Amino acid sequence: MNKLLNKEPDRIEQLVSEKRVKLHLFEPSQRKIWTVVGKTEEHWVDPDGCFCSCPGFYFGSINGKTSCYHLDSIQYAKNQNKFETIIFSDDEFSSFLTGLISDL
Repeated sequence: MNKLLNKEPDRIEQLVSEKRVKLHLFEPSQRKIWTVVGKTEEHWVDPDGCFCSCPGFYFGSINGKTSCYHLDSIQYAKNQNKFETIIFSDDEFSSFLTGLISDL
């Protein structure tokens, strides 16, 4: 486990146990968009690019942090194989992405 997981295990375990970590899988392309449902909104997370749309990630990155609990939640959920997968058609990708961006 990384350092942030050790600092916020209860919050991360709660997100995962409540199935608030989501993988949006588009078929047949297999494009993936990860989101984590926070307290008041859903955050887009790119675990491969080490990015989260939450304010904590943004302000933390200004101070040299490279992660947030949403990013750590995805890693934990992947390690535990405990995330919700939602299947979409590739035809829905553009509208999904538009909706996701408009919420930022």
